[in-house]
Amino acid sequence: MNESIKQKALAVCEVLYNKKAQDIVAIHVADKTIVADWFIICSGRATQQVKSLADEVDHKASELGLTLRRSQGYGDAKWIVLDFADILVHIFYPEERKYYNMERLWDEDDSAIRYSELKDEEAREAARLKKEKAEK
Repeated sequence: MNESIKQKALAVCEVLYNKKAQDIVAIHVADKTIVADWFIICSGRATQQVKSLADEVDHKASELGLTLRRSQGYGDAKWIVLDFADILVHIFYPEERKYYNMERLWDEDDSAIRYSELKDEEAREAARLKKEKAEK
């Protein structure tokens, strides 16, 4: 696994997380397809947020060392795909995400990085530690 590409994928996840994307998942797919090394999948709550998430990733891409090759789906904002060669970012409207269920298709061995869950757990742990410190 190319660690540099993995770090870029996680950086994209961070951008999405900071923009309030829902249920962010990064799946290493290099051994399953030649299309990309990583798929990043997330959801927005409304079509405007789906567009906003895509805009933010596009805006931050050069800072992350990524170049957008092409994108699809922006007009309808039900499923936007951003192609950064080694990383494909899939930003879904919730119903489309449920329908296509890409995690089931690509995460056969349940090894995906569930980024939102990790970040939420980190936040809970930090809050717990802060509370413990305040009580002392």
